[in-house]
Amino acid sequence: MKSNPTAVHRMDLGYFVRPAAETGGPQPRVEPVLAYLVEHERGRLLFDTGIGAGDPGAEARYRPRRRRLEGALAAVGVALEDVTVVVNCHLHFDHIGGNPLLAGVPILVQESEPAVARRSGYTIDALVDFPGAVYEELNGEAELWPGVYVVPTPGHTAGHQSLAVRRGDGTVVVLAGQAHDFASHYASDELARRAALDGAAQPLPPYRPWMDRMADFDPARVLFAHDCSVWEPASGKVGAPTE
Repeated sequence: MKSNPTAVHRMDLGYFVRPAAETGGPQPRVEPVLAYLVEHERGRLLFDTGIGAGDPGAEARYRPRRRRLEGALAAVGVALEDVTVVVNCHLHFDHIGGNPLLAGVPILVQESEPAVARRSGYTIDALVDFPGAVYEELNGEAELWPGVYVVPTPGHTAGHQSLAVRRGDGTVVVLAGQAHDFASHYASDELARRAALDGAAQPLPPYRPWMDRMADFDPARVLFAHDCSVWEPASGKVGAPTE
């Protein structure tokens, strides 16, 4: 692996069908499950690991179709044993399904997340406390490796976190997980933030406070866990696409 540049690969790990009761509309919605591999001179970081199994109720409710993590990694030239660290945006079952395949690999989460995940009904218990599970709990923002930042992005869950990655060309890619369900939702929040900073007259829609911190990174692209669409700024340097 080259020491530079830092590369980010998007991986397709399947999809699930969100029932109409959760979509806010009359129809169910099919959503992708996406994970990301970050290649860095310090190692290989895996951001989320796919849809977990083991709960008949979740199977019936969400009807998931899975792509094996091993196959998704192999498609970008990486094996399970090459993964140095896992960062989960949060511990719901559709983000941590491959964690048990990586026993002994540190899993980085916000400190509030494991305790909540162990409450009944939050996730699939066997995906949280499996043999060889090693959690490293963070208290807020942290620079994991040079140019790789974990940033708290609460909302979907109180302990949700995202990743900001500075690539070799100097541009930043944000891996936002489920901080927003869709790129369009992120775009709406960013426009609301800009309008507020411009002093536009109220009323204005509120935006998530951590958007100010995310803007400090001046991201060229923002990618999501359940949306194949990508947010990019309306103008400015976009940089190389994520592979």
